[in-house]
Amino acid sequence: MNKDSRIYVAGHRGLVGSAIVRNLKSKGYTNIITRTHSELDLQKQADVNAFFSQEKPEYVFLAAAHVGGIGANSTYPADFIYQNMMIGFNIVEGSRQNNVKKLMNLGSTCIYPKMAPQPIQEESLLTGPLEPTNDAYALAKISVIKLCTAYNKQYGTDFLSVMPTNLYGIGDNYELFGSHVLPALIRKFHEAKVSGKDEVDLWGDGSPLREFLFSDDLAEAVVYLMENCHATDLRTPTGDFVNVGSGKELTIKELAETVKSIVYDDTSGRECNIRWDSSKPNGTPRKLCDITRLINLGWKPKTSLEDGIRISYKDFLSSSTRM
Repeated sequence: MNKDSRIYVAGHRGLVGSAIVRNLKSKGYTNIITRTHSELDLQKQADVNAFFSQEKPEYVFLAAAHVGGIGANSTYPADFIYQNMMIGFNIVEGSRQNNVKKLMNLGSTCIYPKMAPQPIQEESLLTGPLEPTNDAYALAKISVIKLCTAYNKQYGTDFLSVMPTNLYGIGDNYELFGSHVLPALIRKFHEAKVSGKDEVDLWGDGSPLREFLFSDDLAEAVVYLMENCHATDLRTPTGDFVNVGSGKELTIKELAETVKSIVYDDTSGRECNIRWDSSKPNGTPRKLCDITRLINLGWKPKTSLEDGIRISYKDFLSSSTRM
């Protein structure tokens, strides 16, 4: 990419898209194209095609998605599969029709089987049943990966895909029902702190192992791959994609204790207890990415979990008045 290349970031207001825009601007890219949902409905193929025909982006970051936690995924599976497939398919096809030089598709490690061998390698895709609580979202993401790979094979496109682990960071969604686990924990412990509540209720038993990646680290990774790699560099028997993660894991219980200690850091020893509700689902027991291929491509994460949570908590405090 040249500094004046026309770069379209789909989903620029989201956690991932906003991090990508920050990263591109920090590197001196000056021709970044964005559209809000009110300006462009990515689920409408004709509108997406018209946008690509008019704007002619040279590079595309596909970071737009309909996302949520276990509760939202379980309650609205039709929304998650339909909306994400439409968004992905429309942008990929619009990119093909308008000769986009390179596309970066942002997926998710929920694409892998629930009981995939750990750490999860890219070759594990479609080797077993998915986690039922988010299989609709996962199927949509798998479909877009396969579409990019098929286009590369049939049309000679250069469409890359990355599978990020659990993300958090600046601009996250802190709503309790629709958010992922880490931002939800930040909000729950903050509300307990300001209200003086003695106990916080959390889903499951705290035993699942999870890996987390700061969103600005992901942005650094995908911009690096766009600048330095091609789809053929990411090719595996299951598709043209690569895992992006921190390579480190901890239990949800350990995560909760870490978030609690950061939120309560300035309260003179006062804190709250955690009550685990084992009647609620845990989700996948363990999900750790194998990031060997990414490291071999020349990139590795920089932000520690503790530093990332501190930055995220400051972001929550600055945005809480708008919630």
